[in-house]
Parts: sequence; structure tokens; C-alpha cells
Amino acid sequence: MKIQRLAIALIAINLVLLVLLVLVSAQARSTRAQSVSDTIRGRVLELVDERGVVRARLGVKTPSSVIELDLFDKNGINRVKFGAGETGSGLVLFDETTEAASQSYVQIIARRTGTTQLPKTTSITLRGADGRERVITPP
Repeated sequence: MKIQRLAIALIAINLVLLVLLVLVSAQARSTRAQSVSDTIRGRVLELVDERGVVRARLGVKTPSSVIELDLFDKNGINRVKFGAGETGSGLVLFDETTEAASQSYVQIIARRTGTTQLPKTTSITLRGADGRERVITPP
């Protein structure tokens, strides 16, 4: 009879400990999920796939303070480039080739005026794989 009471008491204690453990674990998970920072600060943010290949990069290019967002394919080759700076913004969409000489692309640049370093004003440039380009500018 004493052994049965002891066994029941041990089972009850184990159940209480199990319930407490589950409650503490749930509270810890809830606390971690709620402790999300409103701001992430840094110069570069990279997203990588399961193999560790960079698939997206957002960063500030110093000293010109140009903000760039680059998107990469599964092989790490840059396919999309967004940029924004004091003199305007731009977007480049690259094709599937990897050789710069034969790469075709679409480039959109929004800028009011050109400079000696950046002579192009607002334009859309289409470049074919054969190297021929067509530049469209406003009148």
C-alpha cells in the first residue's frame, strides 16, 4: 500500500514538473518571438540561400552614398541592379549570359542633368547580345 502511494506521489510530482516545463518553454518561445527589433543598422545586408550563395545585397556605396540593391541568380551572377543617389536613380536588368561583352540588358536612368562623371540624362538603353544599343531619351 505504501509503495502504491509513493508511486502515485512520484507520478503526480512528475506531471507537475512536466506542466511547469512546458509552460516555461512556451513563455520563452513567446518572448523570443516578441523581441523583434524595429531597426536593423549596418552598411550592407545580404540574403543567402541554403548553400550560402548571396542572392540579394542591399548596401550603401561610400563615399558617393549611392544606395544599391543587387539581385543574383542561383550561381551568384548579378541579374538585377537598382541604384539611387544624389544625382538620380537607375535600374539595370541583365540577360542570362555571364560574359559582359555579349550580355544584353535594359538600363533605365532617371536624372535631370548630366555631369562630366555622369554624362547621361534620363534615358532607357536597350542592348542586344550582338552589342548594338538603342538609347531612348526624352525630347
